[in-house]
Amino acid sequence: MSYVPLWCKSNYTFLEGASHPDELVGEAVDLGLPAIGITDRDGVYGVVQAHQAADELGGRIIIGSEITVDVPNSSRRDDHGETTLPVLLLAESTEGYANLCGLISTGRLHSPKGESTVTIADVCERPSGLVAIRVARADGPIGPGDGLELETLSILKETFGRRCYLGSARHNRPEDLGRDRWEHELAGRFGLKRVATPEILYHRPERRDLHDVLRSIRHGVTLDEAGRRLTGRSTHALVAPEEMQRRYADRPELLKRTLEIAERCTFNLSQIDYRYPNEQVPHGYTTMEWLWELTFAGARKRYGGAIPADVRGQLQKELTVIEELEYAGYFLTMWEIVEYCRRSGILCQGRGSAANSAVCYCLGITAVDPVRMELLFERFLSRERAEPPDIDLDIEHRRREEVIQHIYRKYGRERAAMVANVIRYRLKSAIRDVGKVLGIPATALDRMARTASSYGDNLSDVLDSAGVGERTREHFARLVNEILKVPRHLSIHPGGFILGSAPVHTLVPIENATMPDRTVIQWDKYDVEAMGLFKVDLLGLGALTHLDYCFQLLKRHRAIDLSMATIPHDDAAVFRMIGKADTVGVFQIESRAQMAMLPRLRPKTWYDLVIEVSIVRPGPITGGMVHPYLRRRAGEEEVTYAHPALEPVLRRTLGIPIFQEQVMKLAVIAADYTPGEADQLRRDMAAWRLKGKIESHHEKFVGRMVEKGIAPEFAEAVFDQIKGFGEYGFPESHAASFALIAYCTAWMRAHYPAEFVCGLLNAWPMGFYSPASVVE
Repeated sequence: MSYVPLWCKSNYTFLEGASHPDELVGEAVDLGLPAIGITDRDGVYGVVQAHQAADELGGRIIIGSEITVDVPNSSRRDDHGETTLPVLLLAESTEGYANLCGLISTGRLHSPKGESTVTIADVCERPSGLVAIRVARADGPIGPGDGLELETLSILKETFGRRCYLGSARHNRPEDLGRDRWEHELAGRFGLKRVATPEILYHRPERRDLHDVLRSIRHGVTLDEAGRRLTGRSTHALVAPEEMQRRYADRPELLKRTLEIAERCTFNLSQIDYRYPNEQVPHGYTTMEWLWELTFAGARKRYGGAIPADVRGQLQKELTVIEELEYAGYFLTMWEIVEYCRRSGILCQGRGSAANSAVCYCLGITAVDPVRMELLFERFLSRERAEPPDIDLDIEHRRREEVIQHIYRKYGRERAAMVANVIRYRLKSAIRDVGKVLGIPATALDRMARTASSYGDNLSDVLDSAGVGERTREHFARLVNEILKVPRHLSIHPGGFILGSAPVHTLVPIENATMPDRTVIQWDKYDVEAMGLFKVDLLGLGALTHLDYCFQLLKRHRAIDLSMATIPHDDAAVFRMIGKADTVGVFQIESRAQMAMLPRLRPKTWYDLVIEVSIVRPGPITGGMVHPYLRRRAGEEEVTYAHPALEPVLRRTLGIPIFQEQVMKLAVIAADYTPGEADQLRRDMAAWRLKGKIESHHEKFVGRMVEKGIAPEFAEAVFDQIKGFGEYGFPESHAASFALIAYCTAWMRAHYPAEFVCGLLNAWPMGFYSPASVVE
């Protein structure tokens, strides 16, 4: 007989679970288990990753959560001293999942940040589509419980009926026998079925040490001080069916019921029906008709009346795709936000892949003409990809909160919430937290942390520098490596919003952010993207605040009314100043590295600035593209192409790939990638440090280029650059948007230095320099 582990906590049960969701799913598949429950405490943080792993590996997950139920005045206390009981809730259906997310939201929103409790009344308000299992932790108290606990169990049975079970967790402990007796007594008293529910905290026994470390970090104690806070055994790992049969040899029906529950819990994340909220449109228009009207009105304004034929054709092409994919409401939302900013005198500008869209340009969302720039619209939106567009809107940082609160007012707290950012262990934080738990002196930890980079240098070198002895070294190094990338806590995305036509808490739980008047969902931007949810990004940018202050000063003191759109372009004095690297305070080109590059590149046009802000990045540097480009620009090296087919892709960058869009085009033209494969390459490129998937492209990408007669050295250099793009590589559209702001700030510096400096000081802190340096 097989079984289904129903109570499994990933490392998204922060500082307790010791395995990633995909590791749990992968181990379940390897063991031949028919399904696995992913049931983190008071949350569904890791279910998207588990869902993706199950799709990839051919497994199946059951989605649920261990809910913390408050039982006031009970004699039972959890490891925080609170009187609570754990109840496992599993989603049978879409309705059950929505009820689960709503219940978790209730607990999180009514509790301090990072905590969650609900009452038994809260649980009983939304029982439809859920299976309830009263579980008991292996290290919890043994006995029938007090009257309040029994009353809670009675209410659960009355509410959930045949969908209410009593869990039985066996972990080869001496107390298992005593626990089994009182569970059997309780089941008989309330007419409950029992079910096997071992508490799974890691996918394999060797992760037990990491689990102990995480729990010690959570409680703020060393391993030596942790005592009974640790499980003390490695029996909280997934095991083969034979081992589980041995544990429950006297009660095989408990294992059989895990299969029965799994058959009932058929909900899958792909069943979520997400709908973007409809925007209000004037009477007589459909949403799409209104978008067409606004777009062509904006185009006539952009181009001074008559719309050029190539622009008209591009707009029609884009609007047709937007209509087919039913994304009109999203574009109207972004237009409305930009209009709100304009009415309120808040400077904003769209950037990122949105700058590839002529519709965005004509709606006033972006400021770069993608038709004249020959930008790739498919980098932003395509039929094949059919994924929601992602528009980043930069807003002057001092006033961004006004725009955020406008969104909350317009859509309501139920239909708008911000996207999460998962804080994970990097080398510095791993060294400090693991070291404290192992009792390593603070002075040694400080030395190691100072030596380590944020992403991680060679750990062996770090340990050498701190003089860590051999006895501590091996154990410490293993734990530090294991804890890297483990989620530590939830934070908030800089400005990402998710909006829904129905309450967001039917899709994903909402909880309080640390910042007042902010609420955040339990998924990060990667989860939101994977689920095909629309994200609105409202990002703060100090350079826009700086420019806005400059424009206000010019208007007040010189009666000059300027904006980013009316600043004169191609000003020779501005480029002379930039070429001399006289750029302190100028957005994007004021760092030492940029100042060293400027006299060598000597920008003379705005597009030269687009290349300038992109080339001093790890992507081109790692790929060895910087020096060849400079030599070709200076006429010291002939402009050549590794293959004639690459000339249209690389002409503007002198045969050297610099931008993400070029890498995507190269993959299609030179490595015979389909557009879909090229987009997957882009995705993996953007998250290679997190998931390491980019390496899976190496053989295919390089091999196919070589087969076409392209030099292996060139193919390898391009692939190295792709990996560098994973950190800081710019898409051309992104660079174009930033280059426009860089030019505007440089123009102010060249022509009105007093206003430039005054605005910069008023907008400080921002940039690279102290006020004293700026004034000097």
